Amino acid sequence: MAPRSSTPSNSQETAWPVHRLNESIKGWIDRLGWLWVEGQLTQINTKPRWRFSYLTLRDTEVEQSIELTCPTSVLQELSSPLNDGDRVVVCGRPDFYVGRGRLSMRVSEIRHVGVGQLLARIEALRRTLAAEGLFDPARKRRLPYLPQKVGLITGRGSAAERDVLSVANARWPAVQFEIINTAVQGASTVPQVMEALKRLDHNPSVDVIIIARGGGSVEDLLPFSEEALQRAVAQARTPVVSAIGHEPDNPVLDNVTDLRAATPTDAAKKVVPDVAEERAVLEQARARMAGALRGWERREREGLNALRSRPVLADPMRPITQRREEIERARNLIRRDISYLLRGEQSQVAGLRGQVSALGPAATLARGYSVVQVLPRDGSGPEVVTSIAQSPPGSQLRIRVGDGSITAAAMSTQRSD
Repeated sequence: MAPRSSTPSNSQETAWPVHRLNESIKGWIDRLGWLWVEGQLTQINTKPRWRFSYLTLRDTEVEQSIELTCPTSVLQELSSPLNDGDRVVVCGRPDFYVGRGRLSMRVSEIRHVGVGQLLARIEALRRTLAAEGLFDPARKRRLPYLPQKVGLITGRGSAAERDVLSVANARWPAVQFEIINTAVQGASTVPQVMEALKRLDHNPSVDVIIIARGGGSVEDLLPFSEEALQRAVAQARTPVVSAIGHEPDNPVLDNVTDLRAATPTDAAKKVVPDVAEERAVLEQARARMAGALRGWERREREGLNALRSRPVLADPMRPITQRREEIERARNLIRRDISYLLRGEQSQVAGLRGQVSALGPAATLARGYSVVQVLPRDGSGPEVVTSIAQSPPGSQLRIRVGDGSITAAAMSTQRSD
């Protein structure tokens, strides 16, 4: 049943037979004419007595291929024999076999792609990706300090895999690996590595990814310079490390990844920390911290001792005692001064009292004299009698003598001569 969005060019009643469809397809394909096509050879099937040889040309970046039909004489005329994995360009014409509905390409010429030409293409791709910013150090991510799980993409049973695992386990036995074995040479390398990279990048437990291979010729390393792989690495969210053991040429992968390692062994050293070195660093840090703590404690103790040696801290009551002694001395001085003043005043009072006593009436009375006072009838205070007029007969008198007083009455008065 045809999709609703498409409209067939004929009707059910006028349906084409298969031969007409195949002939139409062949006509369309024949219009392409002769083409130069580049790819990688696989499945070379040839014998000297055969008139035609059969090969498969695969794309270097994706899982696509086309069958080639080539005269055996063309292969025999080549300067060097063809091998699986050779990078070639072929001149041919697409051919559609209507009998079986099979597409192939009839080839009239095959040429090896030279190393110089391959290197020129790699450099051109390197310049293009650099202009796009894929080599910019600012976009490269830092590797985790201690990865819990490392993704490893390498060949099955390869020396690169053994080197990475042995070195990593020796440095940090607790590290875990998620290993995906892929082709590391040939036409299937790029799609398999890209698929493995996608799987590891989507695994949340993988902290870093290593792509490792143990070196090789320029032709062997060509898959690691394919554009599709570079863009896949650039789009990955997990840090990627390239570990293609080779010198001095390096594939484009080394420029795109977040870190380049010279060899798989070097990659393991850069990704996985050395537990012995880390313990040594911890011991050094612990020793430095302990020394710093001891120095701080010593300085603080010395400071406390210096404070304790001060008089105010050696005897906290001393200032109070000193003030108390000062107050006591001041009070004694004040008391002495007051006593001195009192004695002086007492002496002065005693002297004045002696003078008063000597001059007062008491002394006179003591010598036999007396003082006569009259008591007025109105009850007012007594008056000293100095005249007989003050004490008419019958007046009440009080006579003061040295040791008391005598009450008497005036019997009569007599004026003196």
